[in-house]
Amino acid sequence: MPTLLESDEHQALRTAVSAFGRRYGRDYLTRVQEEGGYPKDLWLEAAGLGYIGVNLPERYGGGGAGITELSIVLEELGAVGAPLLMMIVSPAICGTVISRFGTDAQKDEWLPALADGTRLMAFGITEPDAGSNSHRITTTARRDGADWLLTGRKVFVSGVDIADATLIVGRTEDARTGSLKPCLFIVPRDADGFTRRPIDMELNAAEKQFELTLDEVRLPQEALVGDEDAGLLQLFAGLNPERVMTAAFAIGMGRYALGRAVEYARERTVWKTPIGAHQAIAHPLAQAHIELELARLMTRKAALLYDAGDDVGAGEAANMAKYAAGEACVRAVDQAVHTLGGNGLTREFGIASLITAARVARIAPVSREMILNYVSHQSLGLPKSY
Repeated sequence: MPTLLESDEHQALRTAVSAFGRRYGRDYLTRVQEEGGYPKDLWLEAAGLGYIGVNLPERYGGGGAGITELSIVLEELGAVGAPLLMMIVSPAICGTVISRFGTDAQKDEWLPALADGTRLMAFGITEPDAGSNSHRITTTARRDGADWLLTGRKVFVSGVDIADATLIVGRTEDARTGSLKPCLFIVPRDADGFTRRPIDMELNAAEKQFELTLDEVRLPQEALVGDEDAGLLQLFAGLNPERVMTAAFAIGMGRYALGRAVEYARERTVWKTPIGAHQAIAHPLAQAHIELELARLMTRKAALLYDAGDDVGAGEAANMAKYAAGEACVRAVDQAVHTLGGNGLTREFGIASLITAARVARIAPVSREMILNYVSHQSLGLPKSY
């Protein structure tokens, strides 16, 4: 397995992305959010530099690298306060699934546009009554002549309003057994019977959340990604990168908050010395740094395993990375706000809004409790409770 110590190329990638991201920074992202827009300028410039499609095949305009490199890009953008949530969805989930299982026509149509940033694809899996239980998905696809008819509902789908299509997880019925199996369909945003409703969120983010309704959406055979009999294999080809990228997103956010707190603790003097000289301030910040570094190491392991083709090993490591990063991010943000005291709650310092955002990494795309379930019965061999 490749070394867990970063190569010169990866360190250079971090440096380049960080310098690029600083030209935008948190002020840019905050302004875009307040205006109700989307960071299109940042997205397109990042894509033009090869960052958005770094994991996609070179023959389709990508960088020919992997989830390792894509997660580095997202983490470093997050560390300067300008993360792009749709990187988790469009190139990491959808781009990966199409690269691995799509038809030649699907690859030709989508991969170059996903790589250069001119098109985006959303991902719909969560349902109102299924939650984290993907086995209870009720969105179903049935054949009607040469076409498919897709019916169901999805919730908490990010960026549907800016995406050109949504990769929908549905289920087909096995004619031999009668059981339902997961399958993936590319649904164009203007498809008849495909409607969206924004979900009113307390979380202030550029990427809006939507509830989707699919009412007998007619799709051609070519909308099916991969083999309808492949089932979970295709689904988890996208979910493992999703967990790795969510971990990178959380680590970047935690690093940004910690950096602001350390800067403040170095300069803020209440008595005779900067407050960072006091162990009650310094030690919790040091602990947050340690936890973020440990999460980074597991995230790197998960990405390397995935890029090496070890889907089973990557599944375990990706879940652990996402768990570790979510916990580390929440604690780093909380300690950063606490270090700044009242200033931590002001717009001027811009970290109070991260309190809500940091919680997302504990909840999505799978809750920490479900990860503990996974580790307890997959890694430790304990019996299931469900």
